[in-house]
Amino acid sequence: MTALSEKRSSPLLSRTFLQLSVISVVSGVSMAFALPFNSLFLTSEVKVTPFQLGFFLIVSPLASVVASTIMGRLSDGRVQRRYMLAVGGVAGAIGYGLFAVLRDYWFLLGTSVVFVAVTASLLPQLFAYGRQVSRGPSMVISVLRTLLSVSWVAGPPVAALLVAQTGWVGLFASTAVLQLGVAVLAITLPVPAAEPVEEAHEEEAAGSPRGTMSVVSGAFTFLQGAVSLAVGGLPLLVTTELGGTAGDAGLAMGLCAALEIPLMLWFGSLANRMSQHKLVLAGAAISLSYHGLMVFTESIWQVMAAQVLHAIVISLVMGVGITYFQSLDPGRPGHATTMFSNTQIVGGMIAGALLGVSQQLGFRWVYGFSFSMCVLGLALLLVAGRLTGSPRR
Repeated sequence: MTALSEKRSSPLLSRTFLQLSVISVVSGVSMAFALPFNSLFLTSEVKVTPFQLGFFLIVSPLASVVASTIMGRLSDGRVQRRYMLAVGGVAGAIGYGLFAVLRDYWFLLGTSVVFVAVTASLLPQLFAYGRQVSRGPSMVISVLRTLLSVSWVAGPPVAALLVAQTGWVGLFASTAVLQLGVAVLAITLPVPAAEPVEEAHEEEAAGSPRGTMSVVSGAFTFLQGAVSLAVGGLPLLVTTELGGTAGDAGLAMGLCAALEIPLMLWFGSLANRMSQHKLVLAGAAISLSYHGLMVFTESIWQVMAAQVLHAIVISLVMGVGITYFQSLDPGRPGHATTMFSNTQIVGGMIAGALLGVSQQLGFRWVYGFSFSMCVLGLALLLVAGRLTGSPRR
């Protein structure tokens, strides 16, 4: 494949961007199929104990951190990102294909560690490729992240329907096919043109001190962990505490994703004109309201209404957060985006342990734990603000 032309007037109008958009949607749908229902699959189909559930939801993300970090370093070196995306898709196809037929706990855990973990590199590499194509901060990342939210509008409700009509075999087999589609689309991506050295140096100078990355990573570990815990616990809260169905939970998650669509674009536009740090700080503050309200919710309609707040939180923390991390280390988009992704994975590890505890105490505790994580995340973001003064981005 030939390199992308440096004369592109707008990456939003290029065929490559359209191809990236399709990859974002397809990979997003595959995640929306599998991730929200993993805990329900393990508890209802595999009949795991609370300890086994917590162990699975800790070990699997840990393997994902290792795999994603290795892939991120390779992508900032000489290995083309399209190959990284293709490998992630193939691994996901194999992993979820095995999930469709395996019911032994230890075989499932091994499959998750060996194959599914590699799929954690898909989104970091997608966003890093998008930044490379757009040659710096732009709306490209925001649009790709918005399309990811679009995929979550239909994903959970369709997944719930698949479980009801075809069982877990149908759900995971469909996920495997989608992952294979990602691999096919990725391998045909062109090689982006090399970024001029002077532009890379100029952008690197605009980045924040490397020490700030550690504090911000800690903050996002808690904030994204709270989101992961809330999403994973929602089907369990709805079905066990509120008397709802898996379809109700899927509808709530789809509603949240639908609300994210305009919010992602709006906040993405704001992120190019004002402090990204202040935007994610606002998201952390609003997250306290959402998780606090969910602790006391008593009916399905209250869960639905609260998704407005959750959509704002996800748009600010998980949408603007990507470009925020990239601005902290602009010279290494693969590393920076992987760091962002790893905070989500490590946060998921913490969430997995807390979800196991909640299985014993009652699933309403999910949101008490997530509220506490948001408090810690907000505190660390305030510390990061002091370290950098008043960052432009």
